[in-house]
Order: sequence, then C-alpha cells, then structure tokens
Amino acid sequence: MSERHYFGTDGIRGQVGVAPITAEFALHLGNAAGRVLAIADQPSVLIGKDTRLSGYMLEAALQSGLIAAGVHVHLLGPIPTPAVAQLVRATGACAGIVISASHNPHQDNGVKFFSAQGEKLPDAVELAIEAALDAGFQSVPAERLGKAMRLSDASERYLQFCRHSVAPEFSLAGTKIVLDCAHGATYKVAPQLFAELGASVSSIGVSPDGLNINHQCGTTHPQALQAEVLARGADLGIAFDGDGDRVMVVDDEGELLDGDDLLHILARCWQTSGRLRGAVVGTLMSNFALEKALADCGIGFTRANVGDRFVHQRLLEQGGVLGGEASGHLLCLDRAGTGDAMVNALQVLDAVRASGRSLADWRRALVRYPQRTINVRVPAGSRPLLDATVSAHRARVETRLHGCGRVVLRASGTEPVVRVTIEADDLVLVESLAAELAATVLSAAVRGAS
Repeated sequence: MSERHYFGTDGIRGQVGVAPITAEFALHLGNAAGRVLAIADQPSVLIGKDTRLSGYMLEAALQSGLIAAGVHVHLLGPIPTPAVAQLVRATGACAGIVISASHNPHQDNGVKFFSAQGEKLPDAVELAIEAALDAGFQSVPAERLGKAMRLSDASERYLQFCRHSVAPEFSLAGTKIVLDCAHGATYKVAPQLFAELGASVSSIGVSPDGLNINHQCGTTHPQALQAEVLARGADLGIAFDGDGDRVMVVDDEGELLDGDDLLHILARCWQTSGRLRGAVVGTLMSNFALEKALADCGIGFTRANVGDRFVHQRLLEQGGVLGGEASGHLLCLDRAGTGDAMVNALQVLDAVRASGRSLADWRRALVRYPQRTINVRVPAGSRPLLDATVSAHRARVETRLHGCGRVVLRASGTEPVVRVTIEADDLVLVESLAAELAATVLSAAVRGAS
C-alpha cells in the first residue's frame, strides 16, 4: 500500500489553523474528493458537522471545493456522525462528509468521509483522494458547477431511523433518564428521541457555544453525568461524545458502564434471544474480563487492532454483528452500518429490560481484571518490539499469565512511545510484570538507537 500523507485511521484530524486543518487545505480537499467520489451524472455529497466554531470555516471551504468539481452539496448542519452515514444511503448521495474531531477539545477538528454505502472509505479511495490533491485544484466549466442547498428534514429523517431500530411497542414510559450530550452534535436530537419514546428526560451538555464541546462532559468526562443521576434520583444516565458515535451509561447508583460493560450486556442478551451472530469483536485493549465472561457463556470473542474501522472490518470478515471498544464506540451492524451512539443506547436499554435485570446488576456481573499500562518513551526511529530480548521477555510473561491474563505491546502511531499493558487477576503481579517488561523495552530501544 502506498504511504498516506493526510488520512489517519478515522479521516484527517488535527489542530485548527495548523496544516492540514486550514481553510485552504479544506478547499483543495473538497475539490479532490469531489473529483474522486463524483460517480453519478448529477453527483451530490452531504456535509454534516458537530458544534465546533471552526466547523463554519471548514464547511464553507469544503463546499466551495466540491462545487468547483461539479458536485451538488447538501448541508445538514450540526448532526451526529452516524446520521450522515444513514442519510447518504437514504438519499442516494455519492458520499457523506463529517466535520468533527469526535471526543477531542474544540481546538481540534477533522474531516471524515462515508461512501455511498454509508461506510468508511476503503484505503484505495483515500489514496486516490490524496493523489487528486497532489494533482492540484481543478474546476469544471461554469455551466457544470455544483449547487449548495440545505436538507431541511435531516434531523427528522435520522430520528425516524433511530426509532425504527427498536420494536414499535418499545417504550421508556416511567423511566427517568439524564442525558449528557457533551455540548455536541446530539444536543437537540437525543433529548427529542428519548422524550418521544416516553422517558422523563433531563439533559446536561446541551448548550453548545462552539468552544465547550467535550469540555468536562460527555463520554470523556462522565463525572458530571454521574453526579446528576444521583442528584436527580434518575433511573440511569446516558453520555454521548461530541459527534454522537460513542456512548456510555450510568446506572441508578451513579456507577459507570463503559463499552466493555455494554458489549457484555448485549452479547449475553442477544445470545438468549437468538439475535447474536458470529463472534463478538473487541480490540487489543478490551479488558480480559470481557473475553473470559463471554467464553464462560460459550460466546466467541476475537480482538482487532484499536480503532472502530478495524473492528468493523473484522465483523464483516467473520459475519458478526456486535463489536466495539471500551471507549463506548460500539457496532450493532444489524441495526446501523457504523457506530451510532443513540441507536446503541436504545439497544442496551431494550436488552436490559428484556433480561429482567438492572443495569447495576449487569455492571456487577463483569468484574474487571486489574490493568496497568506504562508508556515507554523511546528514541525516535528505534524499533524495540523487533528486539529478540523483548520477544523472549514477552513470551515468559505470556506463559506466566496463561489462562489468567494477557500482555499487549503496542507502538503508538502518533508519538515515539511503546505502550506496555498487562492484565491479570492479581494487582501486585500486574504491577511487577508491567514494570519489568517496560524496563526491557526501554533497554532494547536505547541499545538499538546507539
């Protein structure tokens, strides 16, 4: 595969005003993407965004580049990322674009794409867009320029899709829920959805000002939601991230259930109902307790690399329908083609109700293994994970942990760091093994750099 210059694991992301997250680059990106993705006689692309102030700038620049490439643009305004994926399929657009940096602070922003099928772009298409960027800005003749227009019913279409992800008789009547919308893309649609389903809804994180997205709220800072659930005596709380593709839940005791907890609930309940197909897919960082709990119930579990696109790929390869990450990015592929926090929250509430058990009871059923991660900063260019002494030490640790834990060695993709992670049922053992293996990694890195 050719080397990427701009696209990461989830589109293009960075600090606003610093290349590539500039108005100039967005103009050229829209133009290049339009030339690659415009596969119809009258091509159209949807653009959605979260609530960041910088979204206005990037939206206008992308729009201009696409129009110059002869593409019609439908502007959706602030709307969850999964809504864009769903609306691309529903409208027959060539592609969807989301302007968001997900759970990052407002200083960051990004651009990610969905194909006509509402899925992340294949590597080959992303590389084609990068090649088109290198070829320079190109405008079609004046008579072939695209137009821009608003899709006024985008939110209602998406809400209808969410409502249809559960049975018509599904109701939250009598349920007291607190929502934390992270001052992000779900700030209007989430309270509306849960209220329409009968819940008594209280909301926090629903006053975006362009700068407060994800600030001390949402899935990255659930403490505010936990406190609000207890203060209001609510039955549960639901936290979303800034672009609405991650979800976590708080039970009536104010305790947090993250993505591992929610996967455990869904897998067990879907096994009972017959809805589960294939193995559940987690990542290298999914807690070992989840793997063991599912194995004890006869449910297959496999791990993909960190990142929802890798979880999605593995699910498609093995015909599975359920996967995700502890961060709350879940995939219920029999209901949505991408990570959809609002849809996934409904699936969890539906499963819990059908099980006859409380959220707190489900939380206590998954007893986490102690985990320790040490970030070992290594000299730039060193490759300690290829060192024989590191491989040998890792093998010894894996032998020691066989059946009761695991080890993960992972080089960071953004900084010169190797992450050493140990999980086991003994906290003292976890701490000692992590420290010893981290020392071996550091020694190998220094030796390799000298």
